[in-house]
Amino acid sequence: MKQMVANGMTDQEVMAKFKEENCWGLCTSIDLKECDPATIRDADKIHQFVLELADLIDMKRFGEPQIIHFGPCDRVAGYSMTQLIETSLLSAHFANDTNAAYIDVFSCKEYMPSVAAEFCRKFFGAKAMNTTVFFRTI
Repeated sequence: MKQMVANGMTDQEVMAKFKEENCWGLCTSIDLKECDPATIRDADKIHQFVLELADLIDMKRFGEPQIIHFGPCDRVAGYSMTQLIETSLLSAHFANDTNAAYIDVFSCKEYMPSVAAEFCRKFFGAKAMNTTVFFRTI
């Protein structure tokens, strides 16, 4: 089955374009709606998510993830996560008020965007997902 990403390209087409155009980086923004409330509010689960995502897309983590709960008001309060990887960064914010997750996978090494996005959707039990894939150029 061909996995399509948000801009209508398959993962294979994305990775081919990344190499052919000698792109600086590949970024996938993953917006998840109606996530499992217990999972997005659990720092240990978020830590597990980071480890599994990095392994899945073959990214070497640099140090431990930072997972911090904060927010000046209910609308934006929730955990935020950053994980340095040798080729860039994984980041996310989890909004308690709306049970949403906003995840970015940015790497100077290619990976399959739809595989990363689908893993995120399943891990957080999201009922809806929107992804945007873009190339960073020199």
